[in-house]
Amino acid sequence: MPYRRTPAVQARLDARRERVLEAAVRLLSREGYAGCSVAAIAAEAGVSTGSVYQSFSGKSELAAGLFRTLVAREVAAVTAAAAGPGTAAELTAAAVETFAVRALAAPRRAFALLAEPVDPAVDTERLVFRRAFRDVFAGLVAEGVAGGELPPQAPELTAAALVGAVAEALVGPLADGDAAPEDVVPALITFTLRALGGHVAADA
Repeated sequence: MPYRRTPAVQARLDARRERVLEAAVRLLSREGYAGCSVAAIAAEAGVSTGSVYQSFSGKSELAAGLFRTLVAREVAAVTAAAAGPGTAAELTAAAVETFAVRALAAPRRAFALLAEPVDPAVDTERLVFRRAFRDVFAGLVAEGVAGGELPPQAPELTAAALVGAVAEALVGPLADGDAAPEDVVPALITFTLRALGGHVAADA
């Protein structure tokens, strides 16, 4: 008869996995992926390297789990911003602002999520990450087009272009690590509104 973990044992394993992931989050925020060796994460978590391997099959699974943990928080923040009151264009701009401000507040971590060279497992997760943000933006654009607020356009294409452009625009400031939101975010909002086909004061 195959062994079945008791609820208490599973709870301990889940708690240890979460402890390891949170340690990896702290380490990545300071050192990037380059500093997230299994040994370094184990030391940060206060557990043995063997304990890490009991929670994850290897560094690739750990890195992918770390990426998913962080991205889920960013997607949740952007989704919340997109659900507030306002027009489709205003909400898209609010979502972009939320993403950019959060990234600039933690530049080392954001650079790791967006651009740091990583193994293929994390690159695969990056595609999922971009699609999640694209879907948030695409929903807003589709609503704007359907309501006549925005000119006709392909919502998913516009959304994908926005995600790519915003991410690329942030890479430089994040790499420098000292950009202030007020030096970056207003221009990103202006770009977003123009990309959607809207108008800003500067265009009057």
